[in-house]
Amino acid sequence: MNIEEMSVNAIRVLSADAIQKANSGHPGLPLGTAPVAYELFAKHMNYNPHNPDWVNRDRFVLSGGHGSMLLYSLFHLFGIGNLSLEEVKNFRQFGSLTPGHPEYGHTVGVEATTGPLGQGMAMAVGMAMAEAHLSSVFNKEGFPVVDHYTYVLGGDGCMMEGISSECFSLAGTLGLSKLIVFYDSNNISIEGSTDIAFTEDVVTRFKAFGFQTIEVEDGNDLEAIGKAIEEAKADKTRPSLIKVNTLIGYGCPAKQGKASAHGEPLGVDNVAALKENINWPCKGDFEVPKEVYDHYKELADNMAKAEDKWNELFAAYVEKYPEMKELWDNYFDGYDLFNSDEYWAKGDKPEATRSTSGTILNMIKKAMPNLIGGSADLAPSNKTNMKDAGDFSKDNYAGTNLHFGVREQAMAAIGNGLALHGGLKAFVATFFVFSDYVKPMARLSALMKLPLTYVFTHDSIGVGEDGPTHEPIEQLAAFRSLPDFTVFRPCDRTETAAAWMYAVENECGPTGLVLTRQNLPQMEGSSKDALKGGYIIAESEKAVPDAIIIASGSEVSLAVNAKEELKKSGIDVRVVSMPSMELFDKQSAEYKESVLPNAVRKRVAVEALSDFGWYKYVGLDGKVIAMEGFGASGPAATLFEHFGFTVDNVVKTVKEVVNA
Repeated sequence: MNIEEMSVNAIRVLSADAIQKANSGHPGLPLGTAPVAYELFAKHMNYNPHNPDWVNRDRFVLSGGHGSMLLYSLFHLFGIGNLSLEEVKNFRQFGSLTPGHPEYGHTVGVEATTGPLGQGMAMAVGMAMAEAHLSSVFNKEGFPVVDHYTYVLGGDGCMMEGISSECFSLAGTLGLSKLIVFYDSNNISIEGSTDIAFTEDVVTRFKAFGFQTIEVEDGNDLEAIGKAIEEAKADKTRPSLIKVNTLIGYGCPAKQGKASAHGEPLGVDNVAALKENINWPCKGDFEVPKEVYDHYKELADNMAKAEDKWNELFAAYVEKYPEMKELWDNYFDGYDLFNSDEYWAKGDKPEATRSTSGTILNMIKKAMPNLIGGSADLAPSNKTNMKDAGDFSKDNYAGTNLHFGVREQAMAAIGNGLALHGGLKAFVATFFVFSDYVKPMARLSALMKLPLTYVFTHDSIGVGEDGPTHEPIEQLAAFRSLPDFTVFRPCDRTETAAAWMYAVENECGPTGLVLTRQNLPQMEGSSKDALKGGYIIAESEKAVPDAIIIASGSEVSLAVNAKEELKKSGIDVRVVSMPSMELFDKQSAEYKESVLPNAVRKRVAVEALSDFGWYKYVGLDGKVIAMEGFGASGPAATLFEHFGFTVDNVVKTVKEVVNA
């Protein structure tokens, strides 16, 4: 056995031992694709194992995140992140750096949190788009300072998920030639042979998408794998699919080629049989020969030279183009938000917050040229087109308006990929009701704490004539339930400006802007205090109000108008605007008490969506005016009246609470 075979088998042995020790995991993928991973990293990746955050590194995304031991074995052997053997032994244990599925920000070297199949594929497309755009901005003749590939590995499950078709259809349209997809084709899924549910010709599908397609007949043939990678790189106009025919659970006589190899430990006897079958020289658990470690160290040291060479190139680049260094620093280290009197100017006429958002977006764009984003074929409705920014396309990677087509799932995951890559501030947009398509990807945004902005418009029954299929009811509660996801539902221009300011400056997680289709009045009492999530927008004249009305978005003006009517009955209320529950909940106890004092238990919340989540503010003594079912088709004003979002009903409800 030569040193390369031993190095490949080291990945297999470490993976099998770790999964067996944990008595949990997925050995099939690491055993089958170890040669692909070794060949790619050892000979073709532009990557520095000693500095896995190097900005011009090639990216590798394991879309089949269940095969995480493939990554951890590689990281340990190459010394990436100094992942110790002890951490490998602690695979899937609480607090370890080797969790069941790869977690971005938790384990050094992991480029994306993957697990839900197909999402890694789409995030890789986003990374490739980021590389294409940044290269168009920064590269000068003779100075390719942004020049790297994005590789992604997934199997039949990733190919079955609809998101992969969405993202690769777009990748082909865009001609992302630095995207290389490895298809681990082993014809096995959890339930058995893929033939029971998946008989399509994947290669032909990718040809239709506009990909170059290459097939490796034997997944153990390092030479063939390497030749395929170089052939993929040679195509400068198309992304590439490399189909690698593998045997799931390779090397384990009792398990290879069987569904049982996918997601359960091999068993102690089968691990021993694996080692014997591949002629592994060590008998003990987690034993790797010194010459293998020495080989990987030599490889890592040689790979590090790529960054040294790039550093020399970049130094010459900034010497010749000093103005580009400042731009580079702004892109990768951040801008200050456009924050002038014009930005915070009060509106003087009713306007839909989606329209206000479009105006503010274009203000921010002028101050932040690395702002990039778009909509799932709804930019004219979402008001997310950036003027004079150009359209990102195969012929113009410099454009910053992204056109995702009717592909909400891919759009959100691509947005994650853009944010993961670095250097860009990304946003995505669709109708709020279609956020149901977006939710799994938004969940990963929150898990990874990515600063991706989601623009959701047409936020309630105010959609009107389109009817209940297009009127979001439960969606806001769903997003409010997401940890580390901040939701803003602004009531006017000032609050919309605050929402965008927070979204652009937030580096600790995603932000959702939930915006109206219908015009809203500009509120006299609205202020930058919206950045606190909740604040007093109309105060009571009494030291202790008779009641408090809490509202968000389009219902804030309704609450303020109800306050004026209640005065006529001698009831003096405070109105609180609550554009962001998440931010309000993060405020100090003193601040929250100043806005919602415990002494005032008479409270009414008003929101034209589900009441879920509001009772933590109104308590047992309060009431919520909200949607109790789906909407209907009709003019917005008619629907608001029909469902009780009227001044009369708010007044009536407050009186009931006060007099109870």
